Amino acid sequence: MGQGEQHGVRQMVQALESAKGGRSKGKKQGFSCRKSTYAVDGSDIYVDSWKFNDWDYKKDDLPTYARGLFTTKNSAGNPEIVIRGYNKFFNVDEVKETEWKHVERDTKGPYELSVKENGCIIFLSGLEDGTLLVCSKHSTGAREDASASHSVVGKKWIEKHVASVGKTTQDLARTLREMNATAVGELCDDDFEEHVLAYPPELAGFYMHGINFNLPEFATLSGPEVHEFADTWGFKKAEYEIIQTLDEVKDFLSKCAETGSWNGRDTEGFVIRCKLQGNKPGDAGLDWFFKYKFEEPYLMYRQWREATKAIIAGKPPRYKKHKKITEEYLLYARQQLAKDKNLGKQYNQNHGIIKMRDGFLKEKGQTGADIINQEEAAGSTDGPINILLVPIATIGCGKTTVAKALVKLFGWGHTQNDNVQGKSNRAGRFTLAITNLMSAHPVVIADRNNHQKREREQIINDVAKVIPDTKFVALHYVHEPKDQMLNGIRKVTQGRVLDRGDNHQTIQAASKGQAEIVGIMEGFLNRFQGCDTNREPDSNFEEVIDLDVAASSLENLETVINQLYNAYPTVFKGREMPSHQEMEDAIEYAMKHTVEADERHDLSGTFQNKKDNKQKVNGSKQSTPEPKQLSPDELVKRLEYFGITLSATNINSVLSSLFADATPEESKFWKQLKGTNRIQREFHITLMHRASSTQNPQLWQYYIDLYRDTLNNQKDDRTPSLGPGRLRLERVIWDDRLMGILVRILPSSNGTVWNSVNEYPHITIGTAGDGIKPVETNALIQRWAESDGKDTSIMSKEILGMKELDGAVKPVMQRGR
Repeated sequence: MGQGEQHGVRQMVQALESAKGGRSKGKKQGFSCRKSTYAVDGSDIYVDSWKFNDWDYKKDDLPTYARGLFTTKNSAGNPEIVIRGYNKFFNVDEVKETEWKHVERDTKGPYELSVKENGCIIFLSGLEDGTLLVCSKHSTGAREDASASHSVVGKKWIEKHVASVGKTTQDLARTLREMNATAVGELCDDDFEEHVLAYPPELAGFYMHGINFNLPEFATLSGPEVHEFADTWGFKKAEYEIIQTLDEVKDFLSKCAETGSWNGRDTEGFVIRCKLQGNKPGDAGLDWFFKYKFEEPYLMYRQWREATKAIIAGKPPRYKKHKKITEEYLLYARQQLAKDKNLGKQYNQNHGIIKMRDGFLKEKGQTGADIINQEEAAGSTDGPINILLVPIATIGCGKTTVAKALVKLFGWGHTQNDNVQGKSNRAGRFTLAITNLMSAHPVVIADRNNHQKREREQIINDVAKVIPDTKFVALHYVHEPKDQMLNGIRKVTQGRVLDRGDNHQTIQAASKGQAEIVGIMEGFLNRFQGCDTNREPDSNFEEVIDLDVAASSLENLETVINQLYNAYPTVFKGREMPSHQEMEDAIEYAMKHTVEADERHDLSGTFQNKKDNKQKVNGSKQSTPEPKQLSPDELVKRLEYFGITLSATNINSVLSSLFADATPEESKFWKQLKGTNRIQREFHITLMHRASSTQNPQLWQYYIDLYRDTLNNQKDDRTPSLGPGRLRLERVIWDDRLMGILVRILPSSNGTVWNSVNEYPHITIGTAGDGIKPVETNALIQRWAESDGKDTSIMSKEILGMKELDGAVKPVMQRGR
């Protein structure tokens, strides 16, 4: 790589770093990106994955438009691109640049048209130490998340392919390194993951369709060159068609759209590769992609074809659009199939599809375009946007946090089943609340677990009766396969629920016994039925957004917004999309407003036998007693400690930035804590614990008196804020067991100086296991200080800059009290 190219990569990385977790300064309010760091299997090298929000690709100020981007630092300390995906490309008429008139003006042939293989994208490149790097779009290595497991399976296929031609993955890595290039292909393996098109064993494998140079700007090899490379290394090849002129391209697309297929294979459209004319400075000869997805009436024709094949197979046809005209068409199709017994067999072999369709249209006396225009005039194609988001979840997945964050960002409708008081006709009243909101909002969230099919069937059927054109979208918190996932899910969800105490409408973990709470949660886990769109009622979901229970609510929020944006862009039309920082703020807001104090429900006996729920007193049903109002003296007896509570978002942001530039040895334990979900969900500095009250009675009494005074003014809150706190983060200290931050307590905004009994005030970040108590952080930092930083079993890293944070001084009650 030349000096100029090296400079361009350095500038790109600097721009990405400045926009990491926030929004860069620039045109149209800049852009935001997320950085994730991964250890490469079989290597000491770490790589950084950069991910933009999908909507930011429409901006004109990005440092690169690569979709799939990994960087690292080489042995000389210079940044380099190690994986470079294609530039994000758009559908015809989706953006100004892909309008046909602009495509005609700005591009030149030949045009390469290819059908995307129906699998998952995989990237390959060579690292400096000779390792072959295999990535999915945003991750690499043997991790639990689905996208990373794609890279693991992909690597096995790569090894198999190159061995078939007598080569090794080390040979491939060296060749790609010399080329400074990324090989791009599709992993198609039905044994691993099924998609729409079938890939039996003889067709499974890695289909190569691109080789991109590892540069910020987009440069890629031609189809013939890619095929030559694929042959050399034993890879399967994605097919393409070369057409010289744009008029011929349009004609070709029109003919393929009539059947929705090419070379006998179904497709929704094509990716088209060409060169820019150079009408803008610096554009001449640059590679450029756009795509063509079949629109109406071709999508309607495709629906007719699939419905016809279903009735030939004796299956009920499924269709969500153009219902009235499709029913008329199917009546005609059944009549034709009954007349000619051979017609069904021919149709399944893709013969007679157009003849069947044209026969119906002739009998109807209309063209397909006439039908679409008629539907649009009647307002019956799509009509107003009515999207209902239906979570499929269990307790502790974070569905309400995500829902409230969406409301904060977009003002959508949100109703919680927990807010429906009483037991009679709860489902009906929940539906009424949903449909009332849908009259005022384009998107509504039906906040209920919906973890069983019968619940989804109820909500889909009842809402569809009132608003027939509702688009149902599942927010599917994946729990299956249960034998592999439930132990991890238990650990994550129980930790969340037990940590948040009474801050939940139906699960008051601080008031109930832990065994009772766990029992209720186990009931939900055991009854959970995952989303299966091949069967009713889940076949009614127009979109299914898979979410990771173990991921943070912020990550799941971003997933929801990105997938809704891609599926329903008109919902977001005319509004500025949120930055990463705005999403973080929305999650923090949602966490603080999860439950209204007067809306509590008890699920203790919900799933027991009814006779067990009927507690009789003198022959009458025992009502649930109101919670006892505790006196200040009683509350004081339940206090455990006083501390300064802090924003988890701010702490995590500081740590992520600090370890992003750390050495592999320095960042090892931080990555371990993240990977095993051992980072604290809430952060605080302990000012004084009850256990030290006898050694410091005056200070304890000071905090008790302040607590009593505050209670007199805020009687509805057992743990009110006693005032603002402020601190400076100075140094992260850790060993192989736990990690903490040494802090300095500063005068707060009102001038108060809060005293701590700890010689070294600190924040516990996380511990390596359940048997390690967070309180041990105090001893760790003391050991570090007494050894003057020379204890080699302890590592530390200074937090540079004025990292000063505000918090709130609050009392904390004993667990379960």
